[in-house]
Amino acid sequence: MAICTSLYSTCSISTPSKTHLGFHQKQVVFYSSGIKKTSKKGGGGGSRPYVITCTSNSQTVVIGLAADSGCGKSTFMRRLTSVFGGAAEPPKGGNPDSNTLISDTTTVICLDDYHSLDRTGRKEKGVTALDPRANDFDLMYEQVKAIKDGIPVEKPIYNHVTGLLDPPELIKPPKILVIEGLHPMYDSRVRDLLDFSIYLDISNEVKFAWKIQRDMAERGHSLESIKASIEARKPDFDAYIDPQKQYADAVIEVLPTQLIPGDNEGKVLRVRLIMKEGVELFSPVYLFDEGSSISWIPCGRKLTCSYPGIKFFYGPDAYFGHEVSVLEMDGQFDRLDELIYVESHLSNISTKFYGEVTQQMLKHSDFPGSNNGTGLFQTIVGLKIRDLFEQIVASRAKTPVEAAKA
Repeated sequence: MAICTSLYSTCSISTPSKTHLGFHQKQVVFYSSGIKKTSKKGGGGGSRPYVITCTSNSQTVVIGLAADSGCGKSTFMRRLTSVFGGAAEPPKGGNPDSNTLISDTTTVICLDDYHSLDRTGRKEKGVTALDPRANDFDLMYEQVKAIKDGIPVEKPIYNHVTGLLDPPELIKPPKILVIEGLHPMYDSRVRDLLDFSIYLDISNEVKFAWKIQRDMAERGHSLESIKASIEARKPDFDAYIDPQKQYADAVIEVLPTQLIPGDNEGKVLRVRLIMKEGVELFSPVYLFDEGSSISWIPCGRKLTCSYPGIKFFYGPDAYFGHEVSVLEMDGQFDRLDELIYVESHLSNISTKFYGEVTQQMLKHSDFPGSNNGTGLFQTIVGLKIRDLFEQIVASRAKTPVEAAKA
């Protein structure tokens, strides 16, 4: 096989073959009458086809989002895709039970689609969906790598309604691929493909309250079955899911409030945005003065705050041996339009205009967490990912031009 490189693409020349990705690669075939093959017996061969396959040098940017079930991944995805413009929707004309969401810029893949065992199979083998043995990491790696390299794939579909594995769907390479689910950072091969990674770390108390709300209200589960499900999943969560947060570039940690002594209702939240230092193309957000330790209570004439009020904290810390910056918000907003006062005191938030964070929050005021730090920090991380994407695109566009000049 020969390889040639142009300013905007890389092309390989080979003979036709099936790929390992579950489909025939789209190929452009040129025939040359000047080259013939002769067998040892003297028989003349006909013209041999050459297959020229070209891929763009502008690779897909891959974002990983890890969290346990019921921890707000869907809401985060909606905020993220909104930052890039256009609502994310299921593939048109495809399986109505598809987990994939597609917008003009982004494609979101649910990693549940890489379950190697259906619901019945997991029960028979006595494993949960969190167990690596119930997932096909080889296929996950091969397909995420292919998409990043500009090659479409036939991705499986895990049907959450039936618990079965449905026929696959075609996924074309987008500008931004988000892989969300239980294990985006578990396999080191997949982890190395990520351009940026986020972990949603929900405390047990808050997770329980959220899961009850979702599974009882939306899925009709009983309180007893929810409790049993959480207890059954906890050992595997502690072993396989929770450790992934040490690899994340940003962690959104949701905890019970410290503003109400002994509070256990989970209605008021303390949310921490933990940002790893030294990540390429990513500058942590800071409050007032970068690198300082600051405690700030903004309630007063500029911000309407009912009991128990709002408190912010910013400062350096260590997280799994990494230097990090931490921005924390405890409490909730009474009026979202007043958020612009807080926004004006934050730096490195990667907005394109004054008040963009506030605008995004007001735009999705009906989303869960819009009155507290979960919505605020999800929005900010979305803006940071947009900035990172634009920097990566600019860097890749510059590379072939510089190479051509050299």
